[in-house]
Amino acid sequence: MPERFTVTTPREGVALVTMDRPAKLNAMDPTFFRELTGICADLGHDDGVRAAVLTGAGRAFSAGGDIDSFHDLDGDTVRVRAHLRRVYDAFCAVERCAVPVIGAVNGIAHGGGTELTLACDMALAGESATFAFREPTVGLTPGWGIVRGPQVMGRGWTRLLALTGRVIDAATAERAGLVQEVVRDDELLGRALDLASETAALPPLAVQVGKAFVNRDTDAGFAESIEATALLFTTAEHRDAVAAFRAARGRG
Repeated sequence: MPERFTVTTPREGVALVTMDRPAKLNAMDPTFFRELTGICADLGHDDGVRAAVLTGAGRAFSAGGDIDSFHDLDGDTVRVRAHLRRVYDAFCAVERCAVPVIGAVNGIAHGGGTELTLACDMALAGESATFAFREPTVGLTPGWGIVRGPQVMGRGWTRLLALTGRVIDAATAERAGLVQEVVRDDELLGRALDLASETAALPPLAVQVGKAFVNRDTDAGFAESIEATALLFTTAEHRDAVAAFRAARGRG
């Protein structure tokens, strides 16, 4: 059984995948990425599932990477590259999943949470949701997001988020094209399930082919991004930022 997720089938043909680490704001660690990759593969092999909704337990979709796991990498470039490949594989698994994945973005979606939103085929946001690439605040860049962001939001919005670390609200995310609709928080999950049911009711092969073609040829730039981001993990400014973060939380 997954440690970081729960998977249920609340409606015919629809899987609900819930990031289930609420005490950590569904922060992403190596176990998270490994499990997400496996879940996406399993969904594609389940004939009873034709669409999936991805959401977060508690008050966050995901606050992004688990800073404690960054500390464990200790600036070792080999380990950092392996970690980044695991991250990229997980986000790409959402894009390549045989069934459409609909993001139901509740609350905080920062760092990897925004990148995961980019990976979803469609995304709805609760009105209280917030989005940001916070990686620059710890001396990094959103490696996956700076490749995929221009394709989803355009270069201008990607630059604004990736070069400032700014937090934007759900309405701004909709204007940027990061999400397709903003709904009331208490209606979010129901609306996302309705959208999943809508696509699940269609002939599945047509949906699969449509998704595959929309997402084709999207790997360009990832290899270079991994190398550039791996170098940032080795810098003094990143180490100092992580140490300051952990000290502020009493984990220095």
